[in-house]
Amino acid sequence: MKPAKNKKTTAPARPNRKSPAANQAQKLLPKTDRGLVMVITGNGKGKTTAAFGQALRAIGQGYRVFVVQFMKGRKYGELIAAQKYLPNLTILRAGLDSFVMRDNPAVIDIEMAEKGLAAAQKAIKGGKYDMVILDEINVALDFRLIALPEIVELIKNKPAQLDLILTGRYAPPDIIYLADTVSEVKEIKHHYNTGIKDRAGIEY
Repeated sequence: MKPAKNKKTTAPARPNRKSPAANQAQKLLPKTDRGLVMVITGNGKGKTTAAFGQALRAIGQGYRVFVVQFMKGRKYGELIAAQKYLPNLTILRAGLDSFVMRDNPAVIDIEMAEKGLAAAQKAIKGGKYDMVILDEINVALDFRLIALPEIVELIKNKPAQLDLILTGRYAPPDIIYLADTVSEVKEIKHHYNTGIKDRAGIEY
């Protein structure tokens, strides 16, 4: 009995499959490209400082950054530095250099906060900036200078590539829920408690 001749068979073409790692990287790519929503809250010192550190890092990478400082009217060191040395950093003060009454804010305090929000909305939608920082926005919300639904809508409708940072104590749960990153700055010690006053270069 003659052995059967081996028939030539053509192996089926293999589909061009990526490795699991490559597939995972592809899935992650859109997320790494999209802008983030970051919240810096808590009762400790350094929330604004942390946000400006993030701004400085972004500017170093060529970003254009817009900051609204709610409830602040003093000429802080960061404003002076931006005007002198950082053309890619724009800061708008949306407050007075005085305390705001929590349960009875003055009309001017509400008006300035609303103007600050309008400027932030324009900066976010305008396409000129890569990062927008709403400094002390959480406090402005807690003092009811601005309505929470306006900020929730702002977060939900921001351009996909824009990074948005919100600072201040009392971050509301709705904003924490929408954020990608939330950091809490906790006070352990503060020099105010020993009678040391605020000074240039540290508090302003």
